[in-house]
Amino acid sequence: MTANVKPTETLDVRGEVCPYPDVKTQKKVKKMKSGEVLEVLVDYPLSAERIPRSMEKAGHEIIEVEKTGTGEWRMLIKIK
Repeated sequence: MTANVKPTETLDVRGEVCPYPDVKTQKKVKKMKSGEVLEVLVDYPLSAERIPRSMEKAGHEIIEVEKTGTGEWRMLIKIK
């Protein structure tokens, strides 16, 4: 399923620690339209847990959270 999902935009916050990945994700989502998909790349474990939780709480759909390497994650978020 996720192989067919093409992100509308990508936010690469690798190398950044809390709260920056979380804050930047929230700012990016506010600028996007309903139905668009945001790809977020992180390498901070706490953000890999917190971003999906906060996005779901805001009503967005978490399509996927995938570990892509040692300490790196890729998230796909569908904007509500």
